[in-house]
Amino acid sequence: MSGRDVSDRLVGLLSVRGEDLGAEWADNVTGSLGGRVSRAEVQRELQELYTALVAALKRGSLDGRSETFGEVRALLSELSRDRARQGFTPTETAVSVFALKEVLEPSVTSEGGDVQAYLHFAGLLDTLGLFTIEVYSRAREELISAQAEQLLELSTPVVKLWDGVVGVPLVGTLDSARTMVVMEKMLQALIDTGSEQAIIDITGVPAVDTEVAQHLHKTVVAARLMGAECVISGIRPQIAQTIVALGIDFGDIVTKATLADALRHALRRSGLAVSRTAPQAGQ
Repeated sequence: MSGRDVSDRLVGLLSVRGEDLGAEWADNVTGSLGGRVSRAEVQRELQELYTALVAALKRGSLDGRSETFGEVRALLSELSRDRARQGFTPTETAVSVFALKEVLEPSVTSEGGDVQAYLHFAGLLDTLGLFTIEVYSRAREELISAQAEQLLELSTPVVKLWDGVVGVPLVGTLDSARTMVVMEKMLQALIDTGSEQAIIDITGVPAVDTEVAQHLHKTVVAARLMGAECVISGIRPQIAQTIVALGIDFGDIVTKATLADALRHALRRSGLAVSRTAPQAGQ
């Protein structure tokens, strides 16, 4: 049996009970998704896919990766990306394709027993199902990457502490990627605010090793190239002991134990006097 003959027979099978098959397909898929997508939405997605699938088969091709099935793959790409954004698993995504095999099987058995055509069709759906998983995987990777970048941005704020002074409170591990974000955001803040003093607070950094020290040093050097001076605050006793034990040399970089000490130092460098005043009566 030629490929054209098989595709013609498949078109016949899909056309005889097209509306019923489409409804059963939508019911199966909706059930597998646990009701997280409405029956109407699933019906719309699969009806477009069913129409495109029949149209491709009418052209006599059974190669799911050929140009003939371009529209089918485009619809599957959209469906896979939607499922990835909605938090479905790869299996739940691929079942939208594979469920059609289960729906069509009774029709093949009861209407002439065209097993050969069905097997060809099952192979086609396997190819399309694997395609959905490939697209889903890429979409999830892009989504995770975008979320990671957003978290990195949120975890590295730059705040204006005083006129001419900006602060970068760091929390968590400081690696190469995060160092670049810190550097870029701090330098941009120096430009935007016209500041000449920056404080990098590492109170929330759990440990300082040689690599972290190098990252901090690079950030300070970059700020100096912009005409700003940096102070590193948050040097706790444990951190100080680790730095000494590792033989890390911060050179002429000013370090302070607390953010308050660092801010006081920066204000003095800016020519501002910091003093305590007695509280007024009634306050």
